[in-house]
Amino acid sequence: MTDSTTVLPPSEKIIFGHPAGLFVLFFTELWERFSYYGMRALFTIFLVAKTTSDNPGFGWSNTDAIWLYGWYTMLVYLASVPGGWIADNLLGQKKTVMLGGILLCIGHTILAFDTEVSFYVGCAFVILGVGGLKPNISSMVGGLYKKGDEKRDVGFYIFYMGINIGGFLAPLLCGWIGETYNWHYGFGLAAIGMLFGQITYYYGQKYLVGVGDFIGKADHPENESRKKDLTPIERDRVKVLLISFLMIIIFWGAFEQAGGLMNLYAKQNTNRIFMGWEVPASWFQSLNSFFIITLAVFVGGFWYKWKMKGREASSLFKIAIGILIMGWGFLFMRFAASEYELFGQSSMHWLFLAYLFHTIGELCSSPVSLSFITKLAPAKYAASIMGLYWAATGLGNKLAATIGGHAEVTGEKITFTGIFVFCTIFALLIVLILKPLKRLTHGAEDVIQNP
Repeated sequence: MTDSTTVLPPSEKIIFGHPAGLFVLFFTELWERFSYYGMRALFTIFLVAKTTSDNPGFGWSNTDAIWLYGWYTMLVYLASVPGGWIADNLLGQKKTVMLGGILLCIGHTILAFDTEVSFYVGCAFVILGVGGLKPNISSMVGGLYKKGDEKRDVGFYIFYMGINIGGFLAPLLCGWIGETYNWHYGFGLAAIGMLFGQITYYYGQKYLVGVGDFIGKADHPENESRKKDLTPIERDRVKVLLISFLMIIIFWGAFEQAGGLMNLYAKQNTNRIFMGWEVPASWFQSLNSFFIITLAVFVGGFWYKWKMKGREASSLFKIAIGILIMGWGFLFMRFAASEYELFGQSSMHWLFLAYLFHTIGELCSSPVSLSFITKLAPAKYAASIMGLYWAATGLGNKLAATIGGHAEVTGEKITFTGIFVFCTIFALLIVLILKPLKRLTHGAEDVIQNP
């Protein structure tokens, strides 16, 4: 008989049916994403702001601003590769997240200073900080649950909502302060947000006992099997992985126009007057997170019903459809550019429609892509394959900047049209070769039925 007065240790405390540590990680990630997306919302429009304006920026061209934005976002994701390696081989996930948070606090604080050197130094610290925190905090969420725990997926869904709450609030608050008063006040608010996240994580350590600790190579005897050659089935699956990485690069190469070309388009070409008040351009960066929060259940329910009817619902198909729908979002941006050519400005509703389609496309593609890759990756190369996944995401961000940077020469209308056409053709091509690709997976996604 259990004593009703027994007090559980903090690490075993349950809140709403989940480990208390989940909510420590939830708020840590919420504030980290607040800081990142707050800075992201201001990045390009700060760089192009005239040096002679009341709220001066660097006075760069659109091309140069998007170029730097592309390098920044690419390096943020590529830094996840060494960040994961440090956690696996030196510090463990828990300490690497702590280190990443400290670097982020330093970086965002430096960005609050109004000098060109501090901007570059601050960006460098943010890149290193995100690299340490981002890949490891997600793994720690999984470490809160025992193997086979049915609550694990719900836990990740709760964690995912934290990401998007931070992503929704950041452009509204940091963007408004940065655009209305001073860019560096906006960057400073992002620093305060990250400080809240770091304090939450520091004082929440008692709820994370035994989660994300350093294990060491000696405790992974499976590492000895890395020297073995791939089996024929594994080689086939690696071929599909390469196609998957290409799909990831294409998806983010189009989607990440949001923080670059589309952010500048909202600032420079869009009529943002609503009831006599000018809507800050950075606020449109909140639409993606808002639509994710409000539409995730509906999109997930659609795919469930679609699958229950016996229709095609493989991960490759969902990713392809996601690319297709996201690409169609640029058709609305083409209409916006046409309206701008005629009247010298375009309506806000085009941006709403574009971000709506982009988000639906993301909800079809992004949640399944990571899971799909873990199913295909050979066990002895799982960590390396995961590093390549983040590298592909980073390359997609760089591709986005390369495409967006040419818009100043080719024009927004041609650029948006080109993205729409390419994404449509590419997605349809994947659907056409879907059957041979699925054969090469050798049933990686097959569900084992209970007898």
